[in-house]
Amino acid sequence: MRMYLLSSDEDTLTGFRLAGVEGTLVENEEALRAAFDFARKEETVGIVLVTRSLSAAYPNAVLEEKKRTGLLITEIPDMKNPDAGTDSITAYVRDAVGIQV
Repeated sequence: MRMYLLSSDEDTLTGFRLAGVEGTLVENEEALRAAFDFARKEETVGIVLVTRSLSAAYPNAVLEEKKRTGLLITEIPDMKNPDAGTDSITAYVRDAVGIQV
């Protein structure tokens, strides 16, 4: 199972790509829905990371996808909305799922 990032921030996307996480730069709601469709069809994708800015810009699309899919969709901080804490991505996934990854 691999992670897939949906980001409205190119810097965040680049950082995750350097860490080996593929993703898509999303600029509008139509692109967000297309990216969710892509992630859902990819058999190896199990976790979709959505940046906080993207989630705030299109909350209904993100909520609909959370209800619709079997993917784990979790919100993470990005360059536009950094987190005050120092939690890692695994901490966000652990909190969302309730198990250690």
